[in-house]
Amino acid sequence: MSRETGSACKKCRSLGRKLYLKGERCYNDEKCAYRRRSYAPGQQGQFSRKGGRGLTEFAVQLREKQRVRKMYSVSERQFRQYYLKAIQRKGITSDTILQMLERRLDNVVYRLGFAFSRAHARQLVRHRHIMINHRIVDIPSCLVDVDDVIEVKEASKKNQGIRDAANIASQRLRVPAWLESNPLELKGTVLELPDREKMGLDFEAHLLVEYYSR
Repeated sequence: MSRETGSACKKCRSLGRKLYLKGERCYNDEKCAYRRRSYAPGQQGQFSRKGGRGLTEFAVQLREKQRVRKMYSVSERQFRQYYLKAIQRKGITSDTILQMLERRLDNVVYRLGFAFSRAHARQLVRHRHIMINHRIVDIPSCLVDVDDVIEVKEASKKNQGIRDAANIASQRLRVPAWLESNPLELKGTVLELPDREKMGLDFEAHLLVEYYSR
């Protein structure tokens, strides 16, 4: 399976949005590259167009799609599959796409405060540290459902590295209303499916649909 490499900070700078890809580093203004240099990377970065001024309609749609895709660390093929599934369901397509992305296991582990970043959460899932309803699941793209219990497996709860990461992340992150977290037991529950208001996202989601339906 393909995996994106390269500087995570450059992704934020090139897309003009802080995507919180580096965990604790993103919350330290002295270390955050986007805070220190909010212009695009490269020799001509400071002179590039900012805020979308002068961009074509397609460029605006593409940039917003890339922002969402990069933040959740999904491939272009995966992202398009989410769109194709969303248009087959009832409701607002853009909201359905974001809901499926939020329900990904790696994102839920991150949202519960058990990992520094989504990349760290993905690693925990891949290394079989995470269980859903008392069964180990090692697929980051697995979608959780209502009443699912997500927790770090018992043997891994003794891992001081995981516990330290969870303690720091739980203090920094605000757990969304559709989830319930117990950082002491490294356990969380899905109370309901996330809706647009409870996701706490400020993306212009309609641009995702416009991009793929052109």
